[in-house]
Amino acid sequence: MTYDMSGPTRQPQPGIRLHVDLGGDPRPHRSAKIEAHLRVDVAADGAPTDLPAVQLAVIIAVDVAESNRAAVRHALPAALRALPDRISFAVLGSGPEPVRCYPRGDDEWAVADQGARRRAAFVAGSLPLHREGPRPAGYAAWVAGARSLLAGRPVSVRHLVLITDGSSAAATDGHRLEEELEACAGRFTCDVFAVGSDWAPDPLLALAERLHGTAEFVDDGLGRAITAAIQRLRRVHTPQLPIEVTVRPSVRQVSLSEKAPRPHRLGGLPEPGRPHRWSFPTYQWEQGGRDYLLTLVADSDGDPLETELQFAMVSIGDVHAPVTARWHLPEQSPPHAPAGADSVRTLNATARMRSALRQGLVALREHRRDTAEDRLGQAARLAVRFGTDWVLDEIRAVAHIEDAAEGRVRLRAVDTGTLGPMILRAGSRPGGPLADAVGARPGPGCGNCGAPAGSEARYCIACGERLL
Repeated sequence: MTYDMSGPTRQPQPGIRLHVDLGGDPRPHRSAKIEAHLRVDVAADGAPTDLPAVQLAVIIAVDVAESNRAAVRHALPAALRALPDRISFAVLGSGPEPVRCYPRGDDEWAVADQGARRRAAFVAGSLPLHREGPRPAGYAAWVAGARSLLAGRPVSVRHLVLITDGSSAAATDGHRLEEELEACAGRFTCDVFAVGSDWAPDPLLALAERLHGTAEFVDDGLGRAITAAIQRLRRVHTPQLPIEVTVRPSVRQVSLSEKAPRPHRLGGLPEPGRPHRWSFPTYQWEQGGRDYLLTLVADSDGDPLETELQFAMVSIGDVHAPVTARWHLPEQSPPHAPAGADSVRTLNATARMRSALRQGLVALREHRRDTAEDRLGQAARLAVRFGTDWVLDEIRAVAHIEDAAEGRVRLRAVDTGTLGPMILRAGSRPGGPLADAVGARPGPGCGNCGAPAGSEARYCIACGERLL
């Protein structure tokens, strides 16, 4: 069971396994919420270890003030000298607007070889950075410039590495940045490396979440971090992989969010002429698993009670799995919880743990100590439940944990100006898969209309005919 998203240069393609756990059987009412845990595993299945560098285009953008030149003086040339042969790259420097520094002249892109790396490293030594004068245009200008430049490079993986000290953040950046992130969805991915101490974490986390990358603070080793990010891009087996969800007409809303390894908000694209089918693009699939939360809002009007119903079909390539549930009578209790109920609860609880940690650190930075203790206590209680040691370590840096299981913490005296890196980690740090996946084999097709069906499906979601 394979799926090809990147053209003839990517053979053989990875194998895909899909498993769906339902959160519970809903009570019938106007807007019942149905939650399901999707676990997707991608196996290499003979695919090459590294994506050929010729299939990558990377922009390295340096959004840094002159006063922080030391943070990039040695790291950037080192990262450029480590670029793999035949990768397409460009270097942008800082000004009131992003400035293309390499390659120079009419060429928008350089292709790495020994000479190109040496020239780029030399130019990086005198890279223009923000100086006193006109206020920089903000993060929106960086992603807009990257979108324009990458549009002319039709390769499998297109990526922006943004190095920032926060000096270009603009007061009006929020609305414009949101518009640019909408325009950039699906066009490229982005990793953000924060240097210095004057940046705000929220816009950096927005960049990472919406553009399917990471945001991290780098105090030392920036060159190694850039090189590691490019090496990770080369491990991508499938640059883009849409998760398609076909729903029954009673489903009014559909949302899908990645929970692990990194929290990402996914935008659903309706298919023209097919009002009940949604496609959720995902990016940078490496070998391994991912966990998603699928949420459906459905109405019970006209549906039978206490009858197994298929509310959605989840499809990835030629692998399909149904989302089935039944409407229970309001006055009756379900005979038993679905097997996947614990899985969905775990997915939601780990998301709450990350959110509580981030909210607690933000509250502490804003000197709202009561709120900070409450949120950090929630995070500690959930971290003990799931054995998430890194969350407890983060809390111990700012508070005494008196009783983690009960969620009791007591704040330490901390320099609130140092909390930015911790907030970034709370919002962007990778986590492991939540559960072992069960392989789902490609299901049968409907004999009446040919639509795909999950291996456990009994009726076709497209035409309603019984599957044989």
